[in-house]
Parts: sequence; C-alpha cells; structure tokens
Amino acid sequence: MTNNLSTIIENLLTELSGIRRVSINTLLAYKRDLNEFLEFCNDKSLLNINQITEKHLKLYLMSLNEKHIAKSSVARKLSALRKLFDYAIKNELIQINPIRNISNPKVQRKLPETISVDFYEEILKSIEEKVKNPEQRITNKAIFELLYGCALRVSEICNLNIEDINIEKMNVKAFGKGSKVRIVPLGTKSLPILMEYLKLRNEKSGALFIDKQGRRINRFYVYKIIKSFLKDAEIVKKSPHILRHSAATHMLDRGADLMAVKEILGHENLSTTQIYTHVSIERIKKIYKQAHPKSQKE
Repeated sequence: MTNNLSTIIENLLTELSGIRRVSINTLLAYKRDLNEFLEFCNDKSLLNINQITEKHLKLYLMSLNEKHIAKSSVARKLSALRKLFDYAIKNELIQINPIRNISNPKVQRKLPETISVDFYEEILKSIEEKVKNPEQRITNKAIFELLYGCALRVSEICNLNIEDINIEKMNVKAFGKGSKVRIVPLGTKSLPILMEYLKLRNEKSGALFIDKQGRRINRFYVYKIIKSFLKDAEIVKKSPHILRHSAATHMLDRGADLMAVKEILGHENLSTTQIYTHVSIERIKKIYKQAHPKSQKE
C-alpha cells in the first residue's frame, strides 16, 4: 500500500463510508478536517504519511491556534487525525503513531440555550396568525411539534417517513446517529397536529415532509422555518436544536427521570444528558434571584 498521504486519506474515507455507524455528516466533517491537514502538509512538503512527526502535528495545532479556531473544533480535527494514524498503523504504513502523546484541548462545555414553555406556546400562536397558507401553516406546526414535542434532531426530522408516525400507539420511529433506531412517545397535544398534517399529506408511504417540488426536505429548509419564528427569542443561536434542548430541560424541570430523558433523546452516554440537569439548576437559581424575598436587594 502506498505511503502517499493524499491517497491514504481517500482510502480511509472510502472505508469509513462503508461503516454503518458513521453518519454522512460525520463523514463530511472528517473529509473537511483531513483535507485541511493535507493542505498544511503539502505546504510543508510532507507528501508521505511516514514523514509526519509529533513536531509537525504540534506545528499544525499552533497554526489552528493562530487562526483562533475554537477548542471544540480543534478536538474534532484531532479526532479525524487519530482515525488517520490508527488506519496507518493498522495497515503497517507507519511504525510509531505521532499523535499518541497529543491530547485534546480542555473544552469548557457551554450550557445549552433554551426557550420557555410560554415562548413555545407563543410560537404556535404566531404560526396560526402569520402563516396565511393553510398547508404551510400545518406543516410548520408539525415540524415544531416533532422538534420540541418529541425532542428530535433536524436530521431525524428530515429522514422521517409517513409510516414512522404511529397514531394508534402514539409514537414516532426515529433514526438517530449511527443509524440507531429508537421509539419516541408522541404527546397528546402533539397528536392532533400530526393527525391534521397526515390528513393533508394523504399518502401512506414516502417522505413525511416534502418541499414545493415534492422532494424530501433538508436541514436548510427546517433552519429557515425555525429561525423565522425564533427571531424574537432572547438566545444567541436561533437553531432547531434549541427546541430539543428546551424539551429536555423542561422534562427535567418537571421531575422526569434522567434515564428516561436519555432514551427519548437517543443519547449514547448519560453524561451527554446530564448537561440538562445543570441547565435546570441554573434556571432555578435565576428564578430564585428574581422572585425570592431573601434574594432581593433592599
């Protein structure tokens, strides 16, 4: 097998594309990060993988730091490089792994932003009042109900098929990260909206949400809708994921079991779900400071 870095990256990406647990988005991220590293190596005349040393990797990290790349992004790029050098070791292209002593930068995890239950209800009222087209109105409400009511990811919304909505059992079959399937409960308040939307679609199979051309919707379609109704929210990042964050936080606020929330969200590790307990604590502190007599200034 060749030692040429460019060819090895291509071979690695081909191998990863055949692994079911690697999503398209993850594969695209690996491709971007590895090609960026390839450009760096080409500038340094490092054409073969066995030329790369720990010193070169540290220089690469320094270049990322000079560009003020976020620590979370650096950690992701290092993850891609670990895949690369593990692949090279496995195929006996190198004897020593140059990245073995390089650790990820310490990332202070930010608490996810959320909206209140009242604000969410205001969004539904706004859709009812402002969206004149009846079909678009019910489509928007159905998308919001699945993002918030079922705490789905954008990719999961886009991949849903009509047959994934089970009205009788009141659940939704979601295809999450790594092609994992989970069953998510459908709330009693979400149910009539989904029933109305399914009546509108009047199909028994195929993509649940389609655009004006009859094609399955993509994440940009969803982002555009969500952003237009979150514009007045007091949050920095107005993305669909805010609804998922909010759903998880609101469930925990109301005493939901952490393990149950983990299953609903489709998290692999409990630590990922635990971040929402911190959000709930921060919300309690904020409410206390605003409302409790002992926290008020004289």
